[in-house]
Amino acid sequence: MNKRNQYSAEFKTKVVLEVLREEATVNEIAAQHGLNPVMVSRWKTEFLERASDVFKRGPSDADKELATEKERVAHLERKVGQLTYEVDWLKKKSEEV
Repeated sequence: MNKRNQYSAEFKTKVVLEVLREEATVNEIAAQHGLNPVMVSRWKTEFLERASDVFKRGPSDADKELATEKERVAHLERKVGQLTYEVDWLKKKSEEV
């Protein structure tokens, strides 16, 4: 069974920009790069759908998710620190008795 090819975002962008310049047909561009024309059309559609995200102001959804995750990790680290302190204190108290 053949392994699926994975293309970098830079390569996909390069191909889509060639398609958008309309210097050649989608079929010609796909053949030039050894790709399926349907895949190139999907990349173009996805590119155009997400183009408006470039100009959005404020944090993106990924940035919001990253901030939430960082906050969660910080909370867990504080909790681990607190529990470590309590365990050390209990060990010290049990040695005194």
